Amino acid sequence: MITLVYGVAAVAAFWWLSRQFAQANPVLLVKRVKQAGGVAAFAGAALMLFRGRIDMAFLLGGAGAWLLGWSGMGLPSFKGRTAKTPGAVSRVRSAMIEMELDHDTGDMSGTVLAGAFTGRALSDLDQQALLELHRHCLRSDPDGVRLLEAYLDRRFPAWRENAESNADPGPRPSPQTGAMTVEEAYQILGVKPGADAEEVRRAHRSLMKKLHPDQGGTTYLAARINQAKDVLLSRHR
Repeated sequence: MITLVYGVAAVAAFWWLSRQFAQANPVLLVKRVKQAGGVAAFAGAALMLFRGRIDMAFLLGGAGAWLLGWSGMGLPSFKGRTAKTPGAVSRVRSAMIEMELDHDTGDMSGTVLAGAFTGRALSDLDQQALLELHRHCLRSDPDGVRLLEAYLDRRFPAWRENAESNADPGPRPSPQTGAMTVEEAYQILGVKPGADAEEVRRAHRSLMKKLHPDQGGTTYLAARINQAKDVLLSRHR
């Protein structure tokens, strides 16, 4: 009987954890898993050092340092570490939506620039209102469609299933192909005007880690970040 109770409890725990993982922000989930792995690696290194296995201690310590974003043998590198700008954000604008990405947390927020919800923050709109905005974007703002879909994917992971019955039967408009301005590129990468090539590359790497499709981002956002990098680096050639 006790074995049966343990089995039911294990299944319930597994179900609950699966739900939490399914609903979690992919970027933050990866970050938390790496932090937990780093702490576990350092604990293993301490155990190996206590047992006299210095080689294994250094190996585990190096792995822990990498997982926690440190350099060297498990010690923070204050000289070589790239300084972050607190509160830095990237901005991507379409005809109807302006989206912001917080560099520190990877969180996305946005504001409606045109239409029935003008001036409203995306966070103030429920799923039904966001789907209505999505339908408006489908008719006139292809870039806004992709920005809004990236936001919906993070806030409502199952929104596509709920939107199938209300899908717009018409063809999607093609995304805009106009050249990106230097000012737009600075806003997308979240760097100050006049940033040097290394700052541009650093911002690009940081954003791609948060918005790459493999990390829960979208192909469209990744393409815009790559385009912004190319625009700014072309000024340093």
